[in-house]
Amino acid sequence: MEIGIIGSGNIGSILAGHLTESGHKVLIANSRGPETLTAIASKTGADPVRVEAAAGAIDLVIIAIPAKAMVNLPIDILSASEAIIVDAGNYYPSRDGQITEIANGAADSEWTAKVIGHPVIKAFNNIVAQSLAEKAAPAGSSDRIALSVAGNDEAQKKVVMKLIDEIGFDAIDGGSLSESWRQQPGEPAYCQDLDKDQLEAALQEADISRRAENLAAADETARPYL
Repeated sequence: MEIGIIGSGNIGSILAGHLTESGHKVLIANSRGPETLTAIASKTGADPVRVEAAAGAIDLVIIAIPAKAMVNLPIDILSASEAIIVDAGNYYPSRDGQITEIANGAADSEWTAKVIGHPVIKAFNNIVAQSLAEKAAPAGSSDRIALSVAGNDEAQKKVVMKLIDEIGFDAIDGGSLSESWRQQPGEPAYCQDLDKDQLEAALQEADISRRAENLAAADETARPYL
């Protein structure tokens, strides 16, 4: 596939390496321009491009940027895209500011879909960068980490789940996009390196009545690193 990655931070650059290794053509972009991506391109094999080119990737686009930067994306290109668009980011109020729609109960990826004018799949957000980089394992391994994939299009979820398997992780269906809060910061399924059964249980363990409290605690913990 031709895959665009918008965001060259830890998650975006690590995914670029995994996906090129799996045989996909990867276009990677950031807000600073392709000339700043020479080292990442050399390390991963991805092609450094402008954000507009990554947003226009034919098959799949992964957005791995802070929520506060979503409004700066090329919305016209993304909204008209026929590709699968994956939101790999996480909302942290201390970094991204207060977003009323999320505070009022929307999952952060529901808000992302509204901002870019295109349905999204939520994936790659509930694993820390070091685990994504170092803990890939062959299918069937007893210690294989699982990632959850949420969204409203079953066929698109299956494509993303297949990619996750290709790069060395198990994948489970995390439900509809409105349920993707279960894999957001502060919830039991967030960044715990769980296997498939453990991740399924963690998603179900999430208590919506504690969602705001859990996000606030996660935000406070992450604040020094944001």
